[in-house]
Amino acid sequence: MKVFNFSAGPSTLPKEVLLEAQKDFVDYKGTGMSVTEMSHRSKAYDEIHIEAIALLKKLLNISDEYEVLFVQGGASTQFSAVPLNLLHNKADYILTGNFAKKAYEEAKRFGEINVCASSEDKNFTYIPEGKEINISKDADYVHITQNNTVFGTRYINLPQTDVPIVSDMSSNILSEVIDVNKFGLIYAGAQKNIAPAGVTIVIVRKDLINQPQTICPTMLMYKTHAKANSLYNTPPCFSIYMAMLVFRWLDKLGGIKEMQKINEYKANLLYDYIDNSKMFKNNVEKKFRSIMNVIFNTGDQDLDAKFVKEATEHGIISIKGYKLLGGMRASIYNAMPVEGVEYLIDFMKKFEMENK
Repeated sequence: MKVFNFSAGPSTLPKEVLLEAQKDFVDYKGTGMSVTEMSHRSKAYDEIHIEAIALLKKLLNISDEYEVLFVQGGASTQFSAVPLNLLHNKADYILTGNFAKKAYEEAKRFGEINVCASSEDKNFTYIPEGKEINISKDADYVHITQNNTVFGTRYINLPQTDVPIVSDMSSNILSEVIDVNKFGLIYAGAQKNIAPAGVTIVIVRKDLINQPQTICPTMLMYKTHAKANSLYNTPPCFSIYMAMLVFRWLDKLGGIKEMQKINEYKANLLYDYIDNSKMFKNNVEKKFRSIMNVIFNTGDQDLDAKFVKEATEHGIISIKGYKLLGGMRASIYNAMPVEGVEYLIDFMKKFEMENK
């Protein structure tokens, strides 16, 4: 049976990448070892590490003003690491979904944190903009969650501010062109668009990392990892290796600009069907619709459950929506082929005809 994995994370990976990893899994480049067992101090792994960083810098056009770090603990650990490293006076947070709220709640443990805007008033169906955002001029940073996996929204425009912007890009990194220079710090768990869970990407401006709070643990200090080129302790070598293969795949494809075109095409296919359907609906304001996570429902919980059950039987995996919203969610990250989206739409058409 043909299977398409629409999970929000861990997510589908490019087949080309999986086949390359399979080929090298037992004996990587004649070393007689798998990457899963070789020393992170070995020459073979060092080459992987260096190439991964270089490719990410190329793909995102990252300047020398930034450090690129490979750390552990997922994006959730960064909810603590960000304030422990950057918070000295106060910080502002924009709440656009459950992960944005979690980041805010965690940051409150370490100092004065303000909510400068929120879309909770409309169940996170939009992104605050313009005068809806009131960023403190003396804030150390403003935190945003650029793509909201649960509620299916994304930022179209960044907040206008001179305050450093910190962005959780776990579910949209490498999916569309961004200007890294507009951010003070970017962090992203790998398990959606980059690699298996295990490594977290941190891209941080060098001038922001030298004065962590005194209570900041050594392993959460960005300067610890910057000084050691992310080799202070044993890194998640296999996840970094897989990330390197994905970066190669993206580079071969033509880079982020080409990836964005494909992602927009996939998302438009699915949204166009939903908008013209008499059964399915999407409640997100069109301007702010995510191109990574498409949420939809029938308005009937029993019918939604039937859809999820039958979709699974047809090889459409992990299409069930997050528990906060119910309904369905199709995560169509970089590695989801156009064929997968077309297959989903064909099933949706069939289901709609059979359940009028």
